[in-house]
Amino acid sequence: MAKRVKSNEKRIALLNATLSLVINNGFHAAPMSKIAKLAEVSPATIYIYFENKQDLINQLYLEIKASFSNQAFKNYDVNQPIKESFQQIWFNIAKFKINKVEEANFLSQCDNTPMIDEESRQKGLKHLQPLLDLWERGQQKGIIKLISPYLLYAYTIYPLAFLTTMQQNDSFKLTEKNLNEAFLAAWNSIKV
Repeated sequence: MAKRVKSNEKRIALLNATLSLVINNGFHAAPMSKIAKLAEVSPATIYIYFENKQDLINQLYLEIKASFSNQAFKNYDVNQPIKESFQQIWFNIAKFKINKVEEANFLSQCDNTPMIDEESRQKGLKHLQPLLDLWERGQQKGIIKLISPYLLYAYTIYPLAFLTTMQQNDSFKLTEKNLNEAFLAAWNSIKV
């Protein structure tokens, strides 16, 4: 019996269908049958690419997390001063959240629910390592407050999710001026 050849297009269609269903309907309202239908493949096809729904969600999370980190650390230079390095990363993350709304919302859902397993969550954290290293370097130099990386993230990066949600709801416009003010508020919240 011949082994079925995997199609990258089908895998991507399944990932995109999952993203769309989870974002619009939630994790539990995204059964495999709906994912297959939206991806225009048979339900059995899913199991060629993924062991089960949890594996599908985990792989989607890791792919989006990789895309997020590629954007976050674009043009990042570890030799720049701490503030300038953080500013580069912060604005890159803002750009990702503004331009990749579904992906950013999915990552926020993953951060706030047990949708993904712990092993995938730990792998995802590794994508943030350059930012964690930057904060640690800033703490060692006495530039950044000696507080937990979770608090640093909560005060600097997490507010971007709120601001982009307000923009999606047409309650707030993320202008260049507003982004600059948001960055300064983030920086001022963690600098010594």
